[in-house]
Amino acid sequence: MTILLAIDQGTTSTRAMLFDRAGAVLGRAQTELPQHYPNDGWVEHDATQIWRDAVAVCRQALASAQRSASEISAIGVTNQRETTVIWDRATGQPIHHAIVWQDRRTADWCKAHYTPETERWLADKTGLLLDPYFSATKIAWLLDHIPGARQRAEAGELAFGTIDSWLVWQLTGGKVHATDATNASRTLLFNLHSQDWDEELLAFFGVPRALLPQVLDSADDYGHTDAALFGTAIPIRGVAGDQQAATVGQACFAPGMVKSTYGTGCFMVMNTGSDVVRSQHRLISTMAYRLNGQPTYALEGSIFIAGAAVQWLRDALKLIGSAAESEKWAREVDDTHGVYLVPAFTGLGAPYWDPQARGANIGQTSDSGNAEKVRAALESVCYQSRDLLEAMRADGAQPAALRVDGGMANNDWLMQCLADLLDCRVARPTITETTALGAAYLAGLGAGIYTSLDEISALWAGDCEFAPAMAADKRDVLYRGWQEAVGRVRSKGA
Repeated sequence: MTILLAIDQGTTSTRAMLFDRAGAVLGRAQTELPQHYPNDGWVEHDATQIWRDAVAVCRQALASAQRSASEISAIGVTNQRETTVIWDRATGQPIHHAIVWQDRRTADWCKAHYTPETERWLADKTGLLLDPYFSATKIAWLLDHIPGARQRAEAGELAFGTIDSWLVWQLTGGKVHATDATNASRTLLFNLHSQDWDEELLAFFGVPRALLPQVLDSADDYGHTDAALFGTAIPIRGVAGDQQAATVGQACFAPGMVKSTYGTGCFMVMNTGSDVVRSQHRLISTMAYRLNGQPTYALEGSIFIAGAAVQWLRDALKLIGSAAESEKWAREVDDTHGVYLVPAFTGLGAPYWDPQARGANIGQTSDSGNAEKVRAALESVCYQSRDLLEAMRADGAQPAALRVDGGMANNDWLMQCLADLLDCRVARPTITETTALGAAYLAGLGAGIYTSLDEISALWAGDCEFAPAMAADKRDVLYRGWQEAVGRVRSKGA
């Protein structure tokens, strides 16, 4: 039997999953990842803990499936993107906590260096915007704030990586320092057209090239695990950022196909094929995947807070005991009675790109109860998704359906609300862990287990489809209320 192991390292958890060739789940294990908030708008992770957790969940997943490491054909790695780690090449130890993609500490730097000309120049090369979200300013911050780091980086003593590179380095015992093109495309240092690190970008952000990993395809040879970790050396054959892995797991291989993943954040990705499509409505151009040296591109809209809003209800407000309870609460009221939650806890992502915005509950009255608050949090995910889909439509896309995945996709109420507010069919697959599944598929491609994307596409199966059922006038009134609420939390000058 063919068995593929996926390591899915996310913002709030690390998990491992075993799949057979058909994509069926054979075993899994998961552990939560603590968040560190050392300052307002700062978010950090302990990279060493991420590494320890990754090994632990792999061993647990193997045990849960009663399989041995020798039965694994290949490993695929997928990861929270943009999160930045710099470590010592000699010791393998990080020089600082990882700076998470949500982190806003470099907002002032971005604001100080922004000009319309600079933004156009960056977008032409990278497809991205000048925003703290991406890795480049995080790297520069670490080099400038950790004593001696810049000098050591220029001397080749340090290594930078997003979480995929960090895990591959550790898995291979420091033998492989590599990333894939999808993760590289999230750094503001990678030229989409040349498919390599760009010297002008490195100079602009002050990042020494000696820090950077080799850029490989998404299905490629990333070496073998150190045999001491699992009892045998396992080939690592696939790497992709989480949203690109989900795009593969959702089999969105044709231009115009769109998927939206609902995890900590929400990320809507539309395949644009071999063309780098420039959005006129503040979406970003990025990699979908790169196979056999051939890049496939995408348009993407990024929402920073989706499932994290439900986590906030649970952990900060103590309104619910688990994320699953949110569906029950949402069904208890017919609507929010004018209550909107704008969850700009770490700023607003696409299409606003406002790092200074902060969250707010708007429209509350003495009659507003917990059910309205919970429902408003879930609806905020749908409204933000409509922001993204409206931008894609304005850029000329007319998606027939939205393929959804991630933990929140299991909430039937939320998926129907999504279909209603977006006026679009919503298709949920039988396997909603498409991020891990996509990593497994890429590993299978890299190992020769699959010979084409058509083979993978044939494995996609739908579980449920949600059709719009809300009247158009009601949909539009609700959305106008959302737009007014967003306007009230935007920062001055944004």
